[in-house]
Amino acid sequence: MRGQPGRAELGQNFLVDPSVVARIVDLARCRPGPLVEWGTGDGAITLELSTLRRRLEGVEIDPRRVRQLRRRVGPHVCINEGDILRHAPPFGAVVVCNVPFHVTTPVLRHLFATTGWSSAILVTQWEVARKRAGVGGATQLTAQWWPWFEFALDRRVPATAFRPRPSVDAGLLVIDRRVTPLLPLAPQRAYQAWVSRVFRSKGRGLVAVLTRNGVPHAVARGLASDVSRRDPLPRDLTADAWVRAFEARPSLRT
Repeated sequence: MRGQPGRAELGQNFLVDPSVVARIVDLARCRPGPLVEWGTGDGAITLELSTLRRRLEGVEIDPRRVRQLRRRVGPHVCINEGDILRHAPPFGAVVVCNVPFHVTTPVLRHLFATTGWSSAILVTQWEVARKRAGVGGATQLTAQWWPWFEFALDRRVPATAFRPRPSVDAGLLVIDRRVTPLLPLAPQRAYQAWVSRVFRSKGRGLVAVLTRNGVPHAVARGLASDVSRRDPLPRDLTADAWVRAFEARPSLRT
């Protein structure tokens, strides 16, 4: 998604570094399933993905670019005009997206709300990629989805890899749906609401925040002791620790 046709790219920065594109293709190659690229732009990533000779669907909001790219791809590639925030990838799909920085959160929320896809290979702002992967502390969004997805920071992508050049570096973020979730789907809404409350809670340290949100004091202290940093906060918990804290409460429904 880059806004409505006719608007001036709305901050989209196109990848021009072939080594970064090659890495994206390598990550897609080792993940089976149909390929989907959100926001094909001029086709720098699309054309390289097409060399994998797998079913590939591209979604692009600019009709001019759709027409141009259709003339350059093979019969196994379908380029559709559309808004990625309304697109549903097919079951088992590997989603690839050079995410426009200004719509990072809407894209991620739409991705997680869409069922069936297996992996996502995303180029995002560097700080977003770090936080989503839990490097230096996880965000609320990451913690809410960790039981069902694994997040990995593959590499830093310098601003020089884009045209036009953005003001900050980017990161290559890889998200894989867990084969064995840490929690079943049934308590997903309750778990995510609880994580939101934990992040909003005030308190002096992790133990105080967790106990205020129903975690037995002994469990909260144990989880805090597992964190290497001094005076840990909820953002310092791992995926396993979030699940342990949630399951330790007297009721999974609140």
